[in-house]
Amino acid sequence: MIRGWYTGASGMNAQQNRLDAISNNLANVDTAGYKRDVTVSKNFPELLIRRTNADGVYKMEFGSADAAPVIGRLGLGVETNENYTDFSQGSFKITNTKTDTALSGKGFYVVETPMGERYTRNGDFFIGKEGILETKDGYPVLGENGYIYVDDDHFTVNEDGVIRTERDGREIDRFKVVRFDNERYLKKMGNSFYIETEVSGPAHIAEGAERPRFMQGYTETSNVNVVNEMVQMIEVNRAYEANQKTITSEDSMMGTLWQKVAVLR
Repeated sequence: MIRGWYTGASGMNAQQNRLDAISNNLANVDTAGYKRDVTVSKNFPELLIRRTNADGVYKMEFGSADAAPVIGRLGLGVETNENYTDFSQGSFKITNTKTDTALSGKGFYVVETPMGERYTRNGDFFIGKEGILETKDGYPVLGENGYIYVDDDHFTVNEDGVIRTERDGREIDRFKVVRFDNERYLKKMGNSFYIETEVSGPAHIAEGAERPRFMQGYTETSNVNVVNEMVQMIEVNRAYEANQKTITSEDSMMGTLWQKVAVLR
């Protein structure tokens, strides 16, 4: 019976982790470039239960064999295996703002922060006081030649990410875009930023077929589906309640057992 407490408690912990991820997804449904988190759980080892002392063993000339009927499997609980980011493409929202760009395909903008280079899918940019293209948090967006200096919003961005002035077509710079071998394992750093990990591998410059298509005047919305997230939240609540009732039932049986033992003694 004590094992039942731990089994139910492990299920509650796993569902709590799922609920945290779903809540964070719903909170960022309107965040440009946000990618939803997905929690994956795995079960502990299972035990195969057989009936014993009921025609469970039969004799033969070479010894004995087990013929006990299989009753079923006994699960010992569950745990959160990993929490990964789903980088599937979000839809596009038209803004008609020259400083906004969206990436159609895989890849990340490179942003310079006090902690070093960070990567983002959020193309909601603006022009800073020094004429540098920046994120909403004031961090410079990097081009292949460093900071991207634009005097005003009279510039164009082609599908390859090349920035040119509208007046004379002079090339200003080209957006620096990177890719990763295992982008699924990038680590979120807040403010729609990501940082590489040992599993994701180092960043490498996206060129040729690896380079995404740029769309000026658009932003990429989050890939969170509100309806699906709400359905999963209901599932989590039901599973959490089921595990809670399991612990309550186990506790009730344990209390009855101790009462009987006390009476017999």
